[in-house]
Amino acid sequence: MKAIALTGGLELQKVDLINAEMPGRRYPGDVLVRVLSVGLDGTDREIITSGYGVMPEGEDKLIIGHEMLGVVMEADKGTGFRAGDLVTALVRRPCRDYSCASCRNGQQDFCESGQYTERGIRAAHGYLSEYIVEDSRYLVKVPADCAAYGVLIEPQSIVEKVWNQVLRIQQRLIWQPQAALIAGSGPLGLLTALACRSLGLDTHVWSKSPSDSVNAELVRQCGAVYAEARDEGETLTEYATAAGQTFDMLWECSGHTPYIFEGMRLLASNGVLAMLGVSAGDRHIRIPADLINQEIVLRNKCVIGSVNASRKDFETGIHRLEEIERQFPGILQGLMTERMLIDEVPGIDFATIRIKAVVDLAPPSEWPGLIHAECRPRYSFSV
Repeated sequence: MKAIALTGGLELQKVDLINAEMPGRRYPGDVLVRVLSVGLDGTDREIITSGYGVMPEGEDKLIIGHEMLGVVMEADKGTGFRAGDLVTALVRRPCRDYSCASCRNGQQDFCESGQYTERGIRAAHGYLSEYIVEDSRYLVKVPADCAAYGVLIEPQSIVEKVWNQVLRIQQRLIWQPQAALIAGSGPLGLLTALACRSLGLDTHVWSKSPSDSVNAELVRQCGAVYAEARDEGETLTEYATAAGQTFDMLWECSGHTPYIFEGMRLLASNGVLAMLGVSAGDRHIRIPADLINQEIVLRNKCVIGSVNASRKDFETGIHRLEEIERQFPGILQGLMTERMLIDEVPGIDFATIRIKAVVDLAPPSEWPGLIHAECRPRYSFSV
């Protein structure tokens, strides 16, 4: 069975195409899944280019990949799954620290001990292989008609976690958001923009990608405003001033930390700054600490972050993607700008990826024969 794994010692780690052992079900709750496709994101880029991942204890390799779409091949009846079900899977697994109330109650995305594992990232093998075995508790059914864009459910779940938390926080007042500003036009930035537009928000995307890029075109297709940061010295504040408005939400999806502090001043009263981008350096800047304090305290602003998601967020993500596809037909497939075979992954050049790369482990032409068309799960979700 083909798989992509991080191999080697601490000094010689690299990503290779390997021949892995075919997984087998060992427990009644285990489900055998044939992987159809796996999306690659910034975390995968760090693993592939910098050996970022953590191998499972006692092993010398880590099969990578955490954005998975697959189809069930074998499952016991008691799991609730059957052959032909289209599925995706949660990434994080709970820690073993009994004092961690979050993990004990199925909210490992809020793990308190930090000792969680993540498939394809940290101490647990991932999904970039032809077959996987997964505990049914961590699988999520996907409607068959979402197959074309189902690999985007995991990144969308991170956006939905933010919305879920924002709605909880903003129950403190009557909040009627009108406008959102998104910094960054990578996959998360674009999914955020599409979600905001599907909710009817006046949406602005500010990014260094050229105004004639595919990123910018997708932003305009959904009715949002795209603004290219043309000059290295141009700031979000200057853009907001030129746009002549403040924003009820600011989404930081670029990983450029100065935007976080600058964004606090651009928010309208009662606004929310959401951080999805993860910074990779040790940048130092001077900030107006007292002014930021005043903005938060006197104008009731707040800051939240999101890096992982729960089952509810995955289910809401499916609903949101369906709504985006309904409002903007075909736009989600436009995000997946490069599709490749598993053999091509070790040689991938991320500098050439326009938006998002997806690895097809089974030819899409074969998918209809594998998936049950009648699979239509019911969910409990936030909106």
